[in-house]
Formats: sequence, C-alpha cells, structure tokens
Amino acid sequence: MDAPLLEVENLETEFHTSGGIVRAVRGVSFHVHRGETVGIVGESGSGKSVTSLSLMRLIPNPPGRIAGGSVKLDGQEILNLPERQMRAIRGGRMAMIFQDPFSSLNPTMTLGEQVTEAIRAHAKVSKREARNRALELFRLVRIPSPEIRLKQYPHQISGGQRQRVMIAIAFSTSPELLIADEPTTALDVTVQAQIMALMADFQKRSNAAILLITHDLGVVAEMCDRVLVMYAGQIVEQGTAEQIFRAPKHPYTVGLLESLPQLNADRRARLVSIPGQPPDLAHLPPGCPFEDRCPRRMDICRTREPLPTEPEPGQTVRCYLYGG
Repeated sequence: MDAPLLEVENLETEFHTSGGIVRAVRGVSFHVHRGETVGIVGESGSGKSVTSLSLMRLIPNPPGRIAGGSVKLDGQEILNLPERQMRAIRGGRMAMIFQDPFSSLNPTMTLGEQVTEAIRAHAKVSKREARNRALELFRLVRIPSPEIRLKQYPHQISGGQRQRVMIAIAFSTSPELLIADEPTTALDVTVQAQIMALMADFQKRSNAAILLITHDLGVVAEMCDRVLVMYAGQIVEQGTAEQIFRAPKHPYTVGLLESLPQLNADRRARLVSIPGQPPDLAHLPPGCPFEDRCPRRMDICRTREPLPTEPEPGQTVRCYLYGG
C-alpha cells in the first residue's frame, strides 16, 4: 500500500483553564490513505473535534496549545510550519467542513463573495473566473437557483443549504484531505443522506481522503473504511469498519453499539445506555479512564492505564482484557 497521506503520531493538545490543565487530546496516533474514509466516533467531549482542529492548527492560543506530537501531510511535518505556509495548506490541500455552518459563514458577506474569496485565496484567477467557479460549485452541490443564492446572505437560506455552501467552499480548491466535523448535525434525515452522497461523489472524482467525525454510527457503517473510537482524549480502539461493528473489543465500543436502537426490539423496552459520565479531563484518574463505567473492570484497571495492544491484525485496543 502507498504511504499514508496523513500521519498523526502521539498528538497532544491541552487547554489551560482556571480549573487546571485540560488534556483534551492525549497521545493520539493514526493515519489516513488517499481515497480512504476514516471515521472518528465517541461521546461529546471525547476529543474528536479538538483532534480535527489540531490537525488544521486552529486551536485558539491562549488558552489552548498543541503540546506535542507530529502531524505529517504527504510526508511533510506541518506542526512547525510558519503560519504563512500553513495558510496555504489550510483550505488548499486540507479543507474542513465545520459543525455549525451558520457560525462559520460571515453574516456580512454574500454567499458568492465568501466562495469566491476562498477560491482566489488559493488560485490566481480573476473575479469573473472565481464567480463562474462558485456558480459551478453551487450547481455541483445541488443548491437550487444558484444565480440567486450567490447574491444572498447566510440568514436568507436554510440550514441544509448553508451546509451545502460550506461543502462548496471545501470543494473549491480540490483538497487532498477533507475533514468533516459533524457535517449533518441538525439536518433532517433526507438532507443528511444528500450531504453524505455529495462527499462520496467528491471523493470518487478526486481520490481525496476523508476524515469523518460523527456521532452517527449508521453513517460510519455506510461510509467508512476504518473507524477510530475516542474516549477521554484517547483512541481506545481502532480497526476496519467490519472489525469494529462485527467484533468490537473495548467495552466502551461495545456499549456504544449496544445503545443503538434496534428495529426488531420490543417497543416497550428501555434503550440501553452506558452508565455514568466521562471523566474530568483536568483531573484524570490514575488508571483506565473508563474503569468506573466498565462492566468488566478488574483491580488493575484502577491503578494503571492500559497500553494499546493488537488482538487482531489491524485492530488495536487499550484494554487489559487483551493484554494492555
């Protein structure tokens, strides 16, 4: 297999707060190949979005900072690049679809101005050429009446259309890596399916890598080649989508899958949930961070944090049940 497009090794991101240092990302390592879709799943606060913002070097400093690790894009280390060089990569070779399109779009600029600005920031084209490209992108992402939409402002269109504008901006430079952070949040099921189809079509045409961050395990099962399961700032399990869904190893992964509603379940039965709450990342316990919620915990889980092991080829897990 070719070398990975994205290589992340021991990434550490922290935030200095009045309550202490919050270690939001702790030793995260993974890779993504061209043409591959990798999903990151986990509860809110597990570190998914902070990981994606760290890759784009968009962590606000202060209070946050990338405390260590390595991020390589096509073999080039990007964590130590000057900001000017990083701006050329960010939005160019790497693009991101943010979780909330309304707060990500500028309310004082028309949609057309925002898309053409992104195009001209990374390509030497005239305003007319950039506008024509923006119109083409609006058609590509199936925004109705694109000529009219170019002249409108974000508040004048629906949430689904705003998300399509964000996708058009992300597509505008034909990025090699597309990071999608909850791209279908607050959208109805039909629009969700359309958004995911747009991303899949873009990947098919460009062979781009996609890093998909989502709570929706159904979307992950449908779209992703590999899955990373995050908890308390760490990847606690990773493997192919088939491995994760057919034979999950970590009790947390098992809990996530068991909490999914079942079509053939008794309608009167209560939904399964994982008891307890995730730990405070500013005051982590000495052992496994999932220990107090785990139905299979052992004495060692309280005192020492497990290391990653590989119970199956290509599937790693942080759990003493498999060595650790």
